[in-house]
Amino acid sequence: MYGVSDFPPYPSGLRLAGRRVLVVGGGHVAQRRVPQLIAVGADVHVVSPVVRPAIEGLVGSGEITWHERPFEDGDLDGAWYVIAVTDDRAVNDHISELCERQRVFCVRSDDATLGTAWTPAVGREAGITVAVVGNRDPRRSASVRDEIVAGLRDGTIAAPHHRDRTPGVTLVGGGPGDPELISIAGRKALMSADVVVADRLAPRELLGDLPSDVELVDVAKLPRGRSAMQEEINRVIVDRALAGKRVVRFKGGDNFVFGRGYEEIIACREAGVPVTVIPGLTSPVAVPGIAGIPVTHRGVTHEFTVVSGHLPPGHAESLVDYDALARMRGTVVVMMGVENAPHIATALVEGGRDTGTPVAVVCDGTMPTQRTVLATLGTLAERLAAEDVKPPAIIVVGDVVAIAHPDAFPG
Repeated sequence: MYGVSDFPPYPSGLRLAGRRVLVVGGGHVAQRRVPQLIAVGADVHVVSPVVRPAIEGLVGSGEITWHERPFEDGDLDGAWYVIAVTDDRAVNDHISELCERQRVFCVRSDDATLGTAWTPAVGREAGITVAVVGNRDPRRSASVRDEIVAGLRDGTIAAPHHRDRTPGVTLVGGGPGDPELISIAGRKALMSADVVVADRLAPRELLGDLPSDVELVDVAKLPRGRSAMQEEINRVIVDRALAGKRVVRFKGGDNFVFGRGYEEIIACREAGVPVTVIPGLTSPVAVPGIAGIPVTHRGVTHEFTVVSGHLPPGHAESLVDYDALARMRGTVVVMMGVENAPHIATALVEGGRDTGTPVAVVCDGTMPTQRTVLATLGTLAERLAAEDVKPPAIIVVGDVVAIAHPDAFPG
């Protein structure tokens, strides 16, 4: 004879929106389960003399109902689904017995074999709900769920004809370089593209994951000169989109932080091409963070300023007011400034910054070759030369550098 526990569970998708669900207990298990029930629209009632602050917050916001007392038999009236998560086995036994008699499915947190339902590991992506039940092995269930959801998100599981093929342009910020730091949405858009127009600093490893039929346009091979190159990029992305292609403009960092992304937005709009933006982790914040340097710190700085250093101070086309920047007390983060760093340091000192102001130069941020060169405004030029610093590098100026490296900048 087979017992009930010898059979696997029958998977079913419960539609609980607007239906009463009873949760008995207010501890850490309830804290995990209740938000999932709210997400599917259930009418959640929690019965417990005490609840965790997180659950109490949901009561205060009107998302659930809390009955501040021990369980009573009448609490089951009208319930479609019950979760018994108290730390009292006798109470859980009583609840599950009542549920059995009233033919209400019951989940037990203390002993899953005594319940009539199990809680699966659930994930959602693009309208698909993935629920995995791993024979009462929650870690394995969660691991399998995560693998499936990740595949749906990055497009490796979805069949090609299920992918969005609407023509248009998507600007994708790839982050500071490490391919693991691109957003889920960015990777998914990249893997769904017909044409990818890639910057030199976009995470290059991801290009190797593209399907073989994707057209890859290497920006480095376009006509030289900043203006000519941008005009050609605009032409390529617009022409391919008008030809019915899904185009991804793939950049390092973020599209709108010194990335000329909005010029591409304008070009698409003028041509009547649909265009969307997927932001990326921007290097002036992400790279110092990866290197262990905060751009702000309580009691040290209340602001940080990001500056493009591709033009030296005093250049006729420079839009940076270095005198005003020097008068500020916060952190200065310089992008594209390796070549002009000595001139920038001089300008900040002439504007009032102390020559002993700490400086960190983070080279090849997030990449295997990442390294940090420490200096002061007074020694920056010689340190850059001595360490043979080459782009790309992020330069951080301010007392936050000393917070991160107290041994190098004692009191």
